[in-house]
Amino acid sequence: MIAIVDYGVGNLFSLKSSFSSIGAEVTVTGHKAEIEKADKIILPGVGAFEDAAKKLLQSGLGEAVINEARKGKPIMGICLGMQLLFDKSYEYGEHNGLGLIPGTVRPISDVIPKDLKIPHIGWNALDFKKDSPINKYINNGDFVYFVHSFYAADCENYTVSTAEYGTELTASVQNKNVFGCQFHPEKSGDVGLKILKAFSELEGDLC
Repeated sequence: MIAIVDYGVGNLFSLKSSFSSIGAEVTVTGHKAEIEKADKIILPGVGAFEDAAKKLLQSGLGEAVINEARKGKPIMGICLGMQLLFDKSYEYGEHNGLGLIPGTVRPISDVIPKDLKIPHIGWNALDFKKDSPINKYINNGDFVYFVHSFYAADCENYTVSTAEYGTELTASVQNKNVFGCQFHPEKSGDVGLKILKAFSELEGDLC
């Protein structure tokens, strides 16, 4: 069973539909007990980092995700959910994340050419930086769909892939059993479904 964490932020039901379409057993839940029972966890997220982090931590669901990650359970954060996995975000201030992947979240306006639009919206090719089980069914250069104004930085040792938007931006990450996709697999057609399929099949010692 894959638990999609419902803490009031995220594209929950399109994610559920995507997993259901590949035959994965999935539930959307805001209950710690169900998250603890699940085999794998998806942390979605759309919106502002500060608000999402507060909701996640005040609900107790953030603590549950951290505890399950430390036990070795596969976790995947998507979009803002990926950013929440990092140590800290500098999105309109300075805010703590879950600390499951070393690194920070910073504005893309600091690194992209001034003539490019923010947010970064659209299809971009993945450039693989290291092997990861979530890429087992896809190819270097496959396109995925992004919508974001902030990016994961200071995380080179954990970067699985990048995408080009005036400069290289982090597209996906992995720290042992903790994974993240800045793009939206559930909006990325067949490529996105293959990434979700690979995640749903994870087993064994990833730590």
